[in-house]
Amino acid sequence: MENINLKNIQGKRVLIVGLGKSGIAATQAMLKLGAKVSIQDSKSREEMNGQLLNFLTGSLGGQDMKLYLGEIPPETENFDMMILSPGVDPELPFIEAAAAKGTEIIGELEIAFRIARGHFVAITGTNGKTTTTTLTGEIFKNAGKSTHVVGNIGVAVISKALDADEDDWLVTETSSFQLQTTRYFKPVISAILNLTPDHLNRHHTMEGYGHAKAKIFENQDANGYCIVNYDDKQCFALMEECPAKVAPFSRKEELAFGAFVKDGQMVIRNEAGEVITLCSTDELKIIGGHNVENALAAAAISYFAGIEPEVIGRTLKEFGGVAHRIEFSGQLDGVKYYNDSKGTNVDATVTALRAIEKNIILIAGGDGKGQDFEPLIDHFNGSVKHMILLGRDGKLIGDAADKYGFTAYTYAKNMDECVKIAHDMAEDGDTVLLSPACASWDMYDNFEQRGDHFKECVSRLIG
Repeated sequence: MENINLKNIQGKRVLIVGLGKSGIAATQAMLKLGAKVSIQDSKSREEMNGQLLNFLTGSLGGQDMKLYLGEIPPETENFDMMILSPGVDPELPFIEAAAAKGTEIIGELEIAFRIARGHFVAITGTNGKTTTTTLTGEIFKNAGKSTHVVGNIGVAVISKALDADEDDWLVTETSSFQLQTTRYFKPVISAILNLTPDHLNRHHTMEGYGHAKAKIFENQDANGYCIVNYDDKQCFALMEECPAKVAPFSRKEELAFGAFVKDGQMVIRNEAGEVITLCSTDELKIIGGHNVENALAAAAISYFAGIEPEVIGRTLKEFGGVAHRIEFSGQLDGVKYYNDSKGTNVDATVTALRAIEKNIILIAGGDGKGQDFEPLIDHFNGSVKHMILLGRDGKLIGDAADKYGFTAYTYAKNMDECVKIAHDMAEDGDTVLLSPACASWDMYDNFEQRGDHFKECVSRLIG
């Protein structure tokens, strides 16, 4: 493989396609490496964020960049390389035409891999990527490793790649879109969490979607590991083509090798057949069967990266989850509090209810976006003891509850009152869950602000 460095990227004609976080970071990196950079984005100058436009024409304007905003480059324009943002479809006609002329078409993940000196861990899957990536990053940090948590999680890989040392680890959340535009990408450890229908408008078929995910291990060899969900048969079937050592994880079955649950304990059976206990599933703060799988994956990644089991087990027990996604927020008098402010629709809240299962005091309401709330009430199945409603459309949820004969609900004026009411009625063993099933715009700027307010209220309560 060609090593892209300061010497051989200098003077190359590079088109950055798409101006999201990864596109901006790729632009800065390529300019730093001396490339001749042009930029294309579907938004016109008029549609472009003013601050971003000033940045391009001001801070970077001295680099004599060509900007194709709301237009495509002319056919006479030739580039050595196009770096696509994840949301850009490589099947766009002007990109396919460039490829036909010999332009190399890659993504930000690929170029970051080529210039980085550190070790890559790559995690993909339809669901659970962010939680697993975040947890893995925490384990690596607790083990004293210099760690960058990057990728689809919100931090462009290339923004850390130039500064990464040889001993650094880049724990990378990778989407199918990012993997689709890789060529030489070779993580030390890869992981595929699950595979269910998604993004078929881009990948066309499940086979195409699976092929994109499988690129995560395409360039690995027998010195690397691929961590894979044994319980997801469609996912595990991809391992037929995997050149790395396959280390499965399972929530349901005992394995001859890999990570699994045995007698309520999370364990790893290594290549010598030794069974190593990490912690019990009851000690996890992240809840639900899906999070047991995420924790098993993170544990396996970390173990096969050489991290001590004690560090893995301790971090698994300490990890409170990703912010605003069934995030453990505190405990008082035997009552647990969880922040699921990202539950902005009925389906998301139903997922949270299933994870907790029973004795729930649910805080819900906000901007309902015209949803039907009857399916939410229909999924209570005895799990919700009481519901506290707030926000503009709280009454609509109350009306839906009335239709199902569920009358154990109370209206509140604001979040402070919600938490106070919940505390006053909660008993040992109960769970207070903020999972609004609504957007936050009627009372807050965004769901993060709403979740942070809930956590502040809980923190004051606990003292």
